[in-house]
Amino acid sequence: MLLKCPYCEATNENSTRCGRCGLYIGLERTASLHKSLAYLIAAIIFYIPANIYPVLQTSKFAATHGSTIFEGVVQMWQSGDYPVAIIIFTASIFIPLAKFGVLLYLNYTLARCAPKNVRRRIFLYHLIELTGPWSLIDVFVVLILVALIHFQNIAIIPGIGVSSFALMVVLTILSANAIDPRILGEQCEKR
Repeated sequence: MLLKCPYCEATNENSTRCGRCGLYIGLERTASLHKSLAYLIAAIIFYIPANIYPVLQTSKFAATHGSTIFEGVVQMWQSGDYPVAIIIFTASIFIPLAKFGVLLYLNYTLARCAPKNVRRRIFLYHLIELTGPWSLIDVFVVLILVALIHFQNIAIIPGIGVSSFALMVVLTILSANAIDPRILGEQCEKR
């Protein structure tokens, strides 16, 4: 079996130490899963304030109105902007919850060393990695609105929910990247 050193990227054959730099290059199953689970728990914690606090605050004259992600989706749906409401609902509510479920499933099955459904795990892992950066679409929308709208009497200010949402997305990306892809197809011995 060929293993790539994570430090110097040398290819080593059937060795637990790198021939070039001497670093340990074995599969670190438990460390990989612990890191992934820690990032995932932190992401779930940040998802709560991202949905409770306003993502966007509109200030007109002396009145300030803030709206959460779900309130924004409802307002867009009621105003007839169905495609935008569906896109924001999918990117901000459905995809993060689905990613939490998939990452929990991957961590659980990899920790149990389940030999079944290897192809499903690999597919789900690549799907999570593919959709990771696209979850930042809300943050980009808020930043573009803040940069483009400069009316005399209206101010658009990013709310606390944006930073929580951005941290949640980054933490889910880190959680997916913490899983060592080599253990997805590994056959474990029974404990």
